[in-house]
Amino acid sequence: MPLNTYKLKFQEFLNSETINNQIFESVNLIKECKRIFFIGNGGSNAICSHMMEDFAKIARFPTFAFSDSALITCFANDYGYENAMVEWLKIHFTKGDLLIAISSSGKSANINNSVDFVNSLGGDVITLSGFEKTNKLNGKGKINFWLDSNSFGIVECYHHTILHIILDELHANK
Repeated sequence: MPLNTYKLKFQEFLNSETINNQIFESVNLIKECKRIFFIGNGGSNAICSHMMEDFAKIARFPTFAFSDSALITCFANDYGYENAMVEWLKIHFTKGDLLIAISSSGKSANINNSVDFVNSLGGDVITLSGFEKTNKLNGKGKINFWLDSNSFGIVECYHHTILHIILDELHANK
């Protein structure tokens, strides 16, 4: 039954000492950054767009998301979809910025390429993924949230939850 699966997984995640520690590590990392960049595809991109707005409005951080359809198609047409976000980050990302990279499966080439680029600059990265623990994204960030679920719904909902908890902690500790 799907409802019970969601309840069990969310309870598991809420009680995870690892995730709870990572949330507070993320809060501290974000307090030290200049700007936050959010990247993701599909449902993860919708999370990025929403969190970009909330981190700007509520936490008062300069935030950016690669979510405008004209921008995405412009860069994808010229550089290929797997390089579109990297090329955008080459223009905007600087030392002291933070990249939050979301991929449910952790397999997305454009997300992994972007994280590799930011890491090559010595930048800070927070990753959020699910599915296989050995996915290509998990482990590439300074902080890596991995959710033990193969359900896009559960992984996407909890990625959103994690980012809201981080935002609420930032706001509460101002």
